[in-house]
Amino acid sequence: MRKAIFMLLVLATLVVAQERTGREIMEQARENQTLSGTEYIGTLTIYDSKGNVRSRKIAAASKDYPAEHVSKRIIRFLEPADVKGTGMLVFDHDLKDDDMWIYMPSLRKTRRIVSSDKGKSFMGSEFSNADMAAENMNDFEYKLLGEAVFAGVDCWKIEVLPVDEDIADDNGFSRKVVWIAQSDYVMRHAEFYDMFEELFKVQTNSDVAVLDGEQQKYQAKTMVMENVQNGRKSVMSMDQIAFNPNVKDELFTTRYLERP
Repeated sequence: MRKAIFMLLVLATLVVAQERTGREIMEQARENQTLSGTEYIGTLTIYDSKGNVRSRKIAAASKDYPAEHVSKRIIRFLEPADVKGTGMLVFDHDLKDDDMWIYMPSLRKTRRIVSSDKGKSFMGSEFSNADMAAENMNDFEYKLLGEAVFAGVDCWKIEVLPVDEDIADDNGFSRKVVWIAQSDYVMRHAEFYDMFEELFKVQTNSDVAVLDGEQQKYQAKTMVMENVQNGRKSVMSMDQIAFNPNVKDELFTTRYLERP
């Protein structure tokens, strides 16, 4: 009897040891979506509460610099005319706060996006500036809530909590709950809660593709952000995307950002 109880305790200990924490799952999710380089053409479609639609064509590129513990990303608007030339440059640092810049052709000036601007709208959409970069994981706590199925995909549900009020204010949410697919670690769904703990935005990702088969790197090609409080919705779709580890370094500079 004592031997059986001992064996059960050993098995229970092994099961607990094998369970992954929320932070570990989120770290793996970040790793699985960090590619050595990509280029894509996409469309940002914005729907207002009355059903009016605006579409904006964008070109973007990214490149990972593991020795520097940073991934760099540039986004430039191609059309329509009123936003053509507008661009954003993002340095996603692993060990410190991200650097973000935006260039507005009408001002002919590049401006650094400060922390307090991260939660603000990205180009009039329901996506925020913070959504354009990977979050600094030390700014948040991650709690594994359990398992769930979303759109037929087995997922982990993880609660993401800012470590303090300043981080919450900067990012524009008091907490969020994310669904991370167990098969590829790509986020399929997220719920954002405002400072009053009310649900205010819901994100759904789909069209997940393998971009680097050798390293098993994935990317969701369609991202939908719905604001449940004002009835607005924005859709970011990658119309053409290519894995390219040889993206030119010169693209990820403020000088290139300001090129006509």
